[in-house]
This record gives sequence, structure tokens and C-alpha cells, in this order.
Amino acid sequence: MKFASKLVSFDVAPGDPFRPMATPIYQTATFEQEEATAFGPYDYSRSGNPTRTVLEEQIAGLENGTRGFCFSSGMAAITCVTRLLKTGDEILADSDLYGGTCRLFTRVLDRTGITARYADACDIEAFAAQINDRTKLVYLESPTNPLLRVVDIRQIADLAHAMGALLAVDSSTMSPYLQNPMDLGADIVLHSATKFLCGHSDVTAGVIVVKNDELAKQIYFLQNAEGSALGPFDAFLFLRGLKTLKLRMDAQQKNAQAIAEWLEAHPQVTAVNYPGLASSPGYLLQHRQARGAGAVLSFTTGSAEASRIIVEATRMFSICVSFGSINSTISLPGCMSHASVPPEVGELRDLPGDLVRISVGIEDAGDLIADLRQAFAAAFSPTVERQVDATEVA
Repeated sequence: MKFASKLVSFDVAPGDPFRPMATPIYQTATFEQEEATAFGPYDYSRSGNPTRTVLEEQIAGLENGTRGFCFSSGMAAITCVTRLLKTGDEILADSDLYGGTCRLFTRVLDRTGITARYADACDIEAFAAQINDRTKLVYLESPTNPLLRVVDIRQIADLAHAMGALLAVDSSTMSPYLQNPMDLGADIVLHSATKFLCGHSDVTAGVIVVKNDELAKQIYFLQNAEGSALGPFDAFLFLRGLKTLKLRMDAQQKNAQAIAEWLEAHPQVTAVNYPGLASSPGYLLQHRQARGAGAVLSFTTGSAEASRIIVEATRMFSICVSFGSINSTISLPGCMSHASVPPEVGELRDLPGDLVRISVGIEDAGDLIADLRQAFAAAFSPTVERQVDATEVA
């Protein structure tokens, strides 16, 4: 089946004699057993729940994996992956990561004796030089958030495997509709399902998908042991949102392309980061390893104050830290989603102080562009006092 068919054509309630059209919510903490000395297929919802099972099998199939696991948040999923490591092991990560991931790697894992180091994964030779015998996990996003850099997943997978390390790819900006990292050699695919997978700003969830049976056993053990699994009601909402993934992303991606092109032509925009633009450094690579450019973009204005005014002057874009919703959002990543990046990590990457990130929704593209036009007019009006000296931009 094609992807659009897979999203809605699956067994929504295995074994249910009533054949419901939507997966029931098994809102129960525990399940009655038929025997005193043996468990049935389900016993306790932390260990397994029929609603979550349907979702996990569905997401595994969409990512071309064998096992999927759903967690209470994206950070819970990332934390689970780090539990595969032990004291003395090392993570080598791309330097452009979500702030919460950097915080976990740098300020939490260091307490366990696991070290995280960072390097530019777009520079293959420099990145390869950083892998050593202690490196057990290579971690990256592609495209990255918020700079939308495109990392060559296949090349990084080859590097990691040559040194006996696992490759984990956070594919939250793409979803399985646009990219399947395991087809490119990744061992583990992660998603903040809060974003495009759920798509409606009403669920917090995380996903891990693997192909390897031994990895699957370890992930399941950790999910059950630490109690980080997604609850049945959230799994139901996740399943409902997932069914419209292709429809939503087609509309959002089309809008994003139009906005990116408008921004690129705007005289007050100094740079646009979006892999759907032919001028993007990652344009060709993105189109080799993915089926689209997604609906997240960022841009700079040359002035942190002007960027702040633009963000606050928009009327259709909500100022939010997340992305991937059907509603368009806007933010200053340096002040919000990436404010938790430790200073020593921030020094390794160029995150401009005037960087604005947009997550494009399903609204009318013309309306969104008109809103940005009036926000730019407010920011660059002669009556607005602002400092536009280039030294202002961090």
C-alpha cells in the first residue's frame, strides 16, 4: 500500500469481535488474569496496553521498522535510548540539537559517568575524527532544529558502524511520511510525536522505532522498568491525529515553501534556512534522502530587536516553543526552545540572536504571508526605535 493508505488501512482493534472503526481506549490500569500462575497478553498498562500496542505497531510499520515504542514525551524516548549506555561510554552528537536534548546529555548524563561530546556532523571528516573506542552512540537530527541543516545520514551511519557505535536519528522535523532514517542505515529513529505525528497541539508523546530484535528487547525492558510508556487516552489521540499526517504535511509543506520563497526575496531578511530552497546548502542532499523539505524554517533579519518585534507583531502565528501543529507558530529559539543549551555547547554552533523560527500550519498561505508582511512593516517602520547595528546580533 501507498503511505496514504497505510495511515488509515490497518487493524484498529485486533481480536475485537465488534469490529470498531476506531481503536477503543483501554482506560484501565490492570487486566484480570485467567490463571494464578501465568499471565495473559496484558497484565498491567505500564507493561502493555491494547490501545498503545495498535499505535506502536502502526508507527513501526510507517518507519519500516520491526518494533515501535511510545513514550510519555520525546524527552522520555531520548532518555530511554541513553539507558542503553553504561558508565564510561560516550555519545558523539551533532552540535545543532534541540535544547532539551543538550541539557539531558550535558547536565544529567554526566552524573552517571556517560560523556557527551559535540561536533559538526555536516563536516564528515571532522566528525569522523571525533569518533573513538568509547563512542557507543552517535546522535543527530536531520534536518536540524532550528538551523535546518541537512546531515548525510548514510555517511554518518557508516562511520558509526565502522567503530561499533549505534546511530540514533531524531526525525521529528520530517515524520515517516517524508523520511525513513533506518532505510539510510540508522539503528534507532526517534520522534517527538508531540509535533507532526500528533499534529494538533493536544498530546505530548515520544516514539522510538528499531529493526534489530535485540535492541527491541532492551528498549521494551527499559520502557517497562522505568514506567515511561504513553497512556491509553494519549495513545488514542495520537492514533487519531496520525491518520491525517499526509494531508496535514502536504498542506503545511506547500505553505512553507511559499513563505520561504517570500522571505528569501524580502529586503530585510538576511538569510533563510529551509532545505526546500535551491539556495540551501542542504538542498540536493535533502532531496536524495528525504521526500520533501518539511514545514519548519528559520530566518534572520540582522537585528535581534527587529526579530523580536516581528515575532510579537504577528497575529496568525502563535508564539510557542514547539512545532508541527496545524496552527502556525513563531518563536525566537535562542530565548525559548534552545535557551537551555549549556554555554559550552552553544559556543560550538552559530545560533544567531536574531534567528526567528516558524512552524507553518494549514492556514491559507496568502493570509500567513500578509501577516508576516505587516509584522515586518511594524519592525522596520521609521517610527520604531531599534538598534540595527550588526554588533547587536549574537
